Amino acid sequence: MMRHLISAADLTRDEAVLILDTAEEMARVADRPIKKLPALRGRTVCNLFFEDSTRTRISFEAAEKRLSADVINFAAKGSSVSKGESLKDTAQTLEAMGVDAVVIRHGASGAPYRLANSGWIDAPVINAGDGTHQHPTQALLDAFTMRRRLVGKDDGIGQDLAGRRITIVGDVLHSRVARSNVDLLHTLGAEVTLVAPPTLVPVGVETWPCEVSYDLDSTLTKSDAVMMLRVQRERMNAAFFPTEREYSRRYGLDGERMARMPEHAIVMHPGPMVRGMEITAEVADSPRCTVVEQVANGVSIRMAVLYLLLGGNESDAPTTNTRTEEK
Repeated sequence: MMRHLISAADLTRDEAVLILDTAEEMARVADRPIKKLPALRGRTVCNLFFEDSTRTRISFEAAEKRLSADVINFAAKGSSVSKGESLKDTAQTLEAMGVDAVVIRHGASGAPYRLANSGWIDAPVINAGDGTHQHPTQALLDAFTMRRRLVGKDDGIGQDLAGRRITIVGDVLHSRVARSNVDLLHTLGAEVTLVAPPTLVPVGVETWPCEVSYDLDSTLTKSDAVMMLRVQRERMNAAFFPTEREYSRRYGLDGERMARMPEHAIVMHPGPMVRGMEITAEVADSPRCTVVEQVANGVSIRMAVLYLLLGGNESDAPTTNTRTEEK
Protein backbone atom coordinates (compact mmCIF):
# COMPACT_ATOMS: atom_id res chain seq x y z
CA MET A 1 0.00 0.00 0.00
CA MET A 2 1.01 3.60 -0.61
CA ARG A 3 1.79 5.90 2.31
CA HIS A 4 -1.15 8.29 1.80
CA LEU A 5 -4.64 8.04 0.29
CA ILE A 6 -5.24 11.35 -1.46
CA SER A 7 -6.99 10.42 -4.71
CA ALA A 8 -8.85 7.40 -6.07
CA ALA A 9 -6.80 7.85 -9.24
CA ASP A 10 -3.63 6.96 -7.28
CA LEU A 11 -4.83 3.40 -6.64
CA THR A 12 -3.84 0.54 -8.90
CA ARG A 13 -6.28 -2.27 -9.64
CA ASP A 14 -4.48 -4.60 -7.20
CA GLU A 15 -4.39 -1.98 -4.43
CA ALA A 16 -8.10 -1.25 -4.84
CA VAL A 17 -9.02 -4.96 -4.77
CA LEU A 18 -6.80 -5.44 -1.70
CA ILE A 19 -8.72 -2.70 0.12
CA LEU A 20 -12.07 -4.21 -0.91
CA ASP A 21 -11.00 -7.69 0.20
CA THR A 22 -9.65 -6.38 3.52
CA ALA A 23 -12.93 -4.51 4.06
CA GLU A 24 -14.80 -7.80 3.53
CA GLU A 25 -12.86 -9.27 6.43
CA MET A 26 -13.39 -6.13 8.51
CA ALA A 27 -17.13 -6.35 7.87
CA ARG A 28 -17.18 -9.66 9.75
CA VAL A 29 -16.20 -7.76 12.90
CA ALA A 30 -19.62 -6.08 12.84
CA ASP A 31 -21.22 -9.51 13.32
CA ARG A 32 -19.29 -10.20 16.49
CA PRO A 33 -20.71 -9.61 20.00
CA ILE A 34 -17.72 -7.33 20.67
CA LYS A 35 -16.97 -5.21 17.61
CA LYS A 36 -13.31 -4.50 18.37
CA LEU A 37 -9.88 -5.41 17.03
CA PRO A 38 -6.58 -4.49 18.73
CA ALA A 39 -4.84 -3.74 15.41
CA LEU A 40 -4.23 -0.02 16.09
CA ARG A 41 -3.96 -0.12 19.86
CA GLY A 42 -1.59 2.61 20.99
CA ARG A 43 -1.92 4.56 17.71
CA THR A 44 -3.44 8.06 17.63
CA VAL A 45 -5.56 9.21 14.68
CA CYS A 46 -6.72 12.81 14.27
CA ASN A 47 -9.89 13.65 12.34
CA LEU A 48 -9.15 17.12 10.97
CA PHE A 49 -12.43 18.49 9.62
CA PHE A 50 -12.54 22.01 8.17
CA GLU A 51 -15.97 21.36 6.61
CA ASP A 52 -19.23 20.22 8.16
CA SER A 53 -19.79 16.47 7.98
CA THR A 54 -21.96 13.84 9.61
CA ARG A 55 -21.62 10.51 7.80
CA THR A 56 -17.93 10.70 6.91
CA ARG A 57 -16.74 11.99 10.28
CA ILE A 58 -18.77 9.51 12.32
CA SER A 59 -17.82 6.68 9.96
CA PHE A 60 -14.09 7.38 10.34
CA GLU A 61 -14.44 7.72 14.10
CA ALA A 62 -16.31 4.40 14.33
CA ALA A 63 -13.66 2.71 12.17
CA GLU A 64 -10.82 4.08 14.30
CA LYS A 65 -12.42 3.01 17.57
CA ARG A 66 -13.22 -0.48 16.26
CA LEU A 67 -9.50 -0.82 15.54
CA SER A 68 -8.76 0.34 19.12
CA ALA A 69 -7.01 3.57 18.05
CA ASP A 70 -7.00 6.68 20.21
CA VAL A 71 -9.08 9.34 18.44
CA ILE A 72 -8.72 13.12 18.37
CA ASN A 73 -11.60 15.01 16.74
CA PHE A 74 -10.77 18.48 15.41
CA ALA A 75 -13.41 20.85 14.05
CA ALA A 76 -12.47 24.18 12.50
CA LYS A 77 -15.40 25.93 14.17
CA GLY A 78 -14.42 26.88 17.69
CA SER A 79 -10.71 26.23 17.05
CA SER A 80 -7.74 28.51 16.39
CA VAL A 81 -8.57 28.26 12.68
CA SER A 82 -11.44 30.68 13.31
CA LYS A 83 -8.82 33.08 14.66
CA GLY A 84 -6.76 32.87 11.48
CA GLU A 85 -4.43 29.93 12.13
CA SER A 86 -3.07 28.40 8.93
CA LEU A 87 -3.17 24.75 7.87
CA LYS A 88 0.60 24.63 8.33
CA ASP A 89 0.42 25.77 11.96
CA THR A 90 -2.41 23.34 12.69
CA ALA A 91 -0.42 20.48 11.11
CA GLN A 92 2.70 21.33 13.10
CA THR A 93 0.64 21.36 16.28
CA LEU A 94 -0.59 17.84 15.49
CA GLU A 95 2.98 16.74 14.68
CA ALA A 96 4.12 18.00 18.07
CA MET A 97 1.40 15.92 19.71
CA GLY A 98 2.68 12.81 17.97
CA VAL A 99 -0.36 11.75 15.93
CA ASP A 100 0.11 8.61 13.82
CA ALA A 101 -2.36 9.46 11.04
CA VAL A 102 -4.49 12.40 9.90
CA VAL A 103 -7.91 12.20 8.27
CA ILE A 104 -8.63 15.56 6.65
CA ARG A 105 -11.69 17.14 5.06
CA HIS A 106 -11.17 20.62 3.62
CA GLY A 107 -13.12 23.02 1.44
CA ALA A 108 -10.07 23.79 -0.69
CA SER A 109 -9.22 21.33 -3.44
CA GLY A 110 -5.67 20.11 -2.97
CA ALA A 111 -5.40 20.73 0.79
CA PRO A 112 -4.85 17.02 1.66
CA TYR A 113 -2.16 16.74 -1.04
CA ARG A 114 -0.46 19.84 0.34
CA LEU A 115 -0.55 18.41 3.86
CA ALA A 116 0.84 15.05 2.72
CA ASN A 117 3.69 16.48 0.65
CA SER A 118 4.68 19.61 2.55
CA GLY A 119 6.89 18.03 5.19
CA TRP A 120 4.82 19.68 7.90
CA ILE A 121 3.78 16.35 9.35
CA ASP A 122 5.32 12.87 9.25
CA ALA A 123 2.19 10.72 9.26
CA PRO A 124 -0.10 9.08 6.69
CA VAL A 125 -2.78 11.45 5.36
CA ILE A 126 -6.23 10.23 4.31
CA ASN A 127 -8.40 12.51 2.19
CA ALA A 128 -11.96 12.63 3.54
CA GLY A 129 -13.06 15.07 0.84
CA ASP A 130 -11.41 18.20 -0.55
CA GLY A 131 -13.47 20.86 -2.31
CA THR A 132 -14.81 19.55 -5.62
CA HIS A 133 -11.73 17.38 -6.17
CA GLN A 134 -11.68 13.90 -4.56
CA HIS A 135 -13.31 11.69 -1.93
CA PRO A 136 -11.49 8.34 -2.31
CA THR A 137 -13.00 6.42 0.62
CA GLN A 138 -16.50 7.25 -0.66
CA ALA A 139 -15.58 5.77 -4.04
CA LEU A 140 -14.16 2.70 -2.32
CA LEU A 141 -17.27 2.11 -0.24
CA ASP A 142 -19.43 2.58 -3.33
CA ALA A 143 -17.35 0.00 -5.23
CA PHE A 144 -17.52 -2.32 -2.22
CA THR A 145 -21.32 -2.01 -2.16
CA MET A 146 -21.55 -2.66 -5.90
CA ARG A 147 -19.31 -5.73 -5.69
CA ARG A 148 -21.33 -7.17 -2.81
CA ARG A 149 -24.66 -6.63 -4.58
CA LEU A 150 -23.66 -7.46 -8.16
CA VAL A 151 -21.05 -10.18 -7.60
CA GLY A 152 -21.64 -11.47 -4.05
CA LYS A 153 -19.89 -11.30 -0.67
CA ASP A 154 -17.90 -14.51 -1.05
CA ASP A 155 -17.77 -14.68 -4.84
CA GLY A 156 -16.46 -11.12 -4.96
CA ILE A 157 -13.21 -11.83 -3.09
CA GLY A 158 -10.32 -11.02 -5.41
CA GLN A 159 -12.69 -9.74 -8.09
CA ASP A 160 -13.08 -6.32 -9.68
CA LEU A 161 -16.08 -4.81 -11.50
CA ALA A 162 -15.02 -5.62 -15.05
CA GLY A 163 -17.86 -5.30 -17.56
CA ARG A 164 -20.31 -3.69 -15.12
CA ARG A 165 -22.12 -0.60 -16.39
CA ILE A 166 -22.49 2.23 -13.90
CA THR A 167 -24.50 5.42 -14.46
CA ILE A 168 -23.81 8.52 -12.33
CA VAL A 169 -26.55 11.15 -12.48
CA GLY A 170 -26.81 14.77 -11.40
CA ASP A 171 -24.53 17.57 -10.26
CA VAL A 172 -21.25 16.22 -11.65
CA LEU A 173 -19.72 19.70 -11.84
CA HIS A 174 -19.52 20.16 -8.07
CA SER A 175 -19.19 16.50 -7.10
CA ARG A 176 -15.96 15.06 -5.71
CA VAL A 177 -17.87 11.78 -5.35
CA ALA A 178 -18.43 11.63 -9.13
CA ARG A 179 -14.77 12.35 -9.89
CA SER A 180 -13.55 9.73 -7.42
CA ASN A 181 -15.99 7.10 -8.66
CA VAL A 182 -15.10 7.65 -12.31
CA ASP A 183 -11.42 7.15 -11.51
CA LEU A 184 -11.87 4.09 -9.29
CA LEU A 185 -14.55 2.35 -11.33
CA HIS A 186 -12.45 2.73 -14.47
CA THR A 187 -9.49 1.19 -12.61
CA LEU A 188 -11.73 -1.71 -11.58
CA GLY A 189 -12.84 -2.30 -15.17
CA ALA A 190 -16.36 -0.87 -15.07
CA GLU A 191 -17.94 1.20 -17.84
CA VAL A 192 -19.10 4.56 -16.47
CA THR A 193 -21.63 6.97 -17.98
CA LEU A 194 -22.22 10.45 -16.57
CA VAL A 195 -25.71 11.92 -17.01
CA ALA A 196 -26.34 15.59 -16.23
CA PRO A 197 -27.67 18.86 -17.63
CA PRO A 198 -25.03 20.50 -19.89
CA THR A 199 -24.59 23.25 -17.30
CA LEU A 200 -23.56 20.70 -14.65
CA VAL A 201 -20.97 18.88 -16.76
CA PRO A 202 -17.36 19.98 -16.03
CA VAL A 203 -15.13 21.53 -18.63
CA GLY A 204 -12.62 18.94 -19.84
CA VAL A 205 -14.87 15.97 -19.06
CA GLU A 206 -13.97 14.55 -22.47
CA THR A 207 -10.59 13.59 -21.00
CA TRP A 208 -12.21 11.53 -18.23
CA PRO A 209 -12.38 7.73 -18.68
CA CYS A 210 -16.16 7.67 -19.14
CA GLU A 211 -19.05 8.45 -21.47
CA VAL A 212 -21.32 11.49 -21.15
CA SER A 213 -25.06 11.60 -21.84
CA TYR A 214 -27.76 14.21 -21.34
CA ASP A 215 -30.64 11.71 -21.51
CA LEU A 216 -31.27 9.67 -18.36
CA ASP A 217 -33.98 7.47 -19.84
CA SER A 218 -31.71 6.12 -22.59
CA THR A 219 -29.13 4.83 -20.07
CA LEU A 220 -31.37 3.19 -17.47
CA THR A 221 -32.15 -0.01 -19.37
CA LYS A 222 -28.47 -0.95 -19.66
CA SER A 223 -27.26 0.05 -16.18
CA ASP A 224 -26.16 -2.36 -13.43
CA ALA A 225 -26.10 0.47 -10.91
CA VAL A 226 -27.47 4.03 -10.98
CA MET A 227 -25.89 6.52 -8.60
CA MET A 228 -27.86 9.69 -7.94
CA LEU A 229 -25.94 12.80 -6.84
CA ARG A 230 -27.16 15.61 -4.62
CA VAL A 231 -27.48 19.05 -6.19
CA GLN A 232 -24.91 21.02 -4.18
CA ARG A 233 -26.53 24.42 -3.87
CA GLU A 234 -23.95 25.52 -1.29
CA ARG A 235 -21.28 25.38 -4.02
CA MET A 236 -23.35 27.14 -6.69
CA ASN A 237 -23.07 30.84 -7.46
CA ALA A 238 -25.45 30.89 -10.44
CA ALA A 239 -28.64 29.33 -11.78
CA PHE A 240 -27.60 26.03 -13.37
CA PHE A 241 -31.14 24.89 -14.23
CA PRO A 242 -34.54 26.64 -14.50
CA THR A 243 -36.44 25.15 -11.55
CA GLU A 244 -36.29 22.21 -9.14
CA ARG A 245 -39.39 20.78 -10.83
CA GLU A 246 -37.74 20.88 -14.26
CA TYR A 247 -34.58 19.24 -12.90
CA SER A 248 -36.59 16.50 -11.20
CA ARG A 249 -38.62 15.85 -14.35
CA ARG A 250 -35.56 15.31 -16.52
CA TYR A 251 -32.93 13.99 -14.11
CA GLY A 252 -34.79 12.71 -11.06
CA LEU A 253 -35.25 8.99 -10.36
CA ASP A 254 -38.82 7.93 -9.57
CA GLY A 255 -40.61 4.59 -9.43
CA GLU A 256 -41.50 4.63 -13.11
CA ARG A 257 -37.89 5.14 -14.16
CA MET A 258 -36.61 2.58 -11.66
CA ALA A 259 -38.98 -0.01 -13.20
CA ARG A 260 -37.13 0.35 -16.52
CA MET A 261 -33.85 -0.74 -14.95
CA PRO A 262 -32.75 -4.39 -15.18
CA GLU A 263 -34.09 -6.53 -12.32
CA HIS A 264 -30.64 -6.96 -10.74
CA ALA A 265 -29.75 -3.25 -10.96
CA ILE A 266 -29.31 -1.20 -7.80
CA VAL A 267 -29.84 2.46 -6.88
CA MET A 268 -27.13 4.31 -4.95
CA HIS A 269 -26.73 7.73 -3.35
CA PRO A 270 -23.76 9.13 -1.38
CA GLY A 271 -26.09 11.14 0.87
CA PRO A 272 -27.53 13.30 2.14
CA MET A 273 -30.55 12.76 -0.10
CA VAL A 274 -32.92 15.52 -1.15
CA ARG A 275 -36.11 13.50 -1.44
CA GLY A 276 -38.49 14.65 -4.12
CA MET A 277 -35.81 16.31 -6.20
CA GLU A 278 -33.09 13.92 -7.36
CA ILE A 279 -34.79 10.86 -5.87
CA THR A 280 -38.36 10.11 -4.76
CA ALA A 281 -39.27 8.55 -1.42
CA GLU A 282 -40.55 5.48 -3.27
CA VAL A 283 -37.11 4.84 -4.73
CA ALA A 284 -35.16 5.85 -1.61
CA ASP A 285 -37.12 3.37 0.51
CA SER A 286 -37.00 0.58 -2.08
CA PRO A 287 -35.08 -2.68 -1.40
CA ARG A 288 -33.06 -1.84 -4.51
CA CYS A 289 -31.69 1.30 -2.86
CA THR A 290 -28.39 0.73 -1.05
CA VAL A 291 -28.06 4.01 0.89
CA VAL A 292 -28.12 2.39 4.35
CA GLU A 293 -25.76 -0.37 3.18
CA GLN A 294 -23.34 2.27 1.89
CA VAL A 295 -23.19 3.84 5.36
CA ALA A 296 -22.46 0.48 7.00
CA ASN A 297 -19.93 -0.44 4.33
CA GLY A 298 -18.20 2.89 4.83
CA VAL A 299 -17.07 1.82 8.30
CA SER A 300 -15.60 -1.44 6.93
CA ILE A 301 -13.79 0.36 4.09
CA ARG A 302 -12.32 2.97 6.41
CA MET A 303 -11.21 0.27 8.83
CA ALA A 304 -9.44 -1.44 5.93
CA VAL A 305 -7.73 1.77 4.75
CA LEU A 306 -6.54 2.66 8.25
CA TYR A 307 -5.34 -0.89 8.89
CA LEU A 308 -3.39 -1.06 5.63
CA LEU A 309 -1.90 2.45 5.81
CA LEU A 310 -0.83 2.15 9.43
CA GLY A 311 0.62 -1.34 8.92
CA GLY A 312 -1.58 -3.25 11.31
CA ASN A 313 -0.16 -6.40 12.87
CA GLU A 314 -1.01 -9.40 10.66
CA SER A 315 -1.85 -11.43 13.76
CA ASP A 316 -4.54 -8.89 14.64
CA ALA A 317 -6.33 -9.10 11.28
CA PRO A 318 -9.75 -10.74 11.26
CA THR A 319 -10.06 -14.08 9.47
CA THR A 320 -12.96 -16.25 8.44
CA ASN A 321 -11.86 -18.91 10.94
CA THR A 322 -11.61 -16.65 13.97
CA ARG A 323 -13.06 -18.42 17.03
CA THR A 324 -12.23 -15.99 19.78
CA GLU A 325 -13.47 -12.45 20.21
CA GLU A 326 -11.01 -9.62 20.86
CA LYS A 327 -11.97 -7.57 23.86
